[in-house]
Amino acid sequence: MNTYKKRVQQFFLDSQIALTKDELANIDYADFGLNNIEIEALNLIVYINNNRYCAKEMVLLPGQTCPEHHHPDRNGQPGKQETFRCRKGKVYLYVEGPEKEVGISSKIPAGKEAFYTAKHEIILHPGAQYTIDPNIKHWFQAGEEGAIISEFSSPSDDASDIFTDPNIIRS
Repeated sequence: MNTYKKRVQQFFLDSQIALTKDELANIDYADFGLNNIEIEALNLIVYINNNRYCAKEMVLLPGQTCPEHHHPDRNGQPGKQETFRCRKGKVYLYVEGPEKEVGISSKIPAGKEAFYTAKHEIILHPGAQYTIDPNIKHWFQAGEEGAIISEFSSPSDDASDIFTDPNIIRS
């Protein structure tokens, strides 16, 4: 795991995004309880998350996938709305909607096809962004060089996210 953490930290450092030592020391290496961190995971720094808004920086290593999920309504309030902005690399983002006739560009993790149902593809290059509305199933995967994504959203409550894969644990 130490080699993995060093790779993620170096990816953040190579981005030339100004980060503090505390931020780098507190990266959340989310493996979703799958013990498959090289394939399905998300590495993130949370700048702020309060009752009004949230801002994060996320790293996906080459080909790494954040599993399909959605942000449900909570306590009578709409679920999380989030805008992803690609900072580095290429991001294949999938949301509910029509699939291209030629299929998707990403590779769904082996044996997990049933857990990746959103197939409307949006490709984000550096500087491009996309807003995901509440309750929309989505997942995303880095291209062959990896990716850095900034997230700006309404408050985040990871424990309330609903994943398509029932084996996922996120607290």
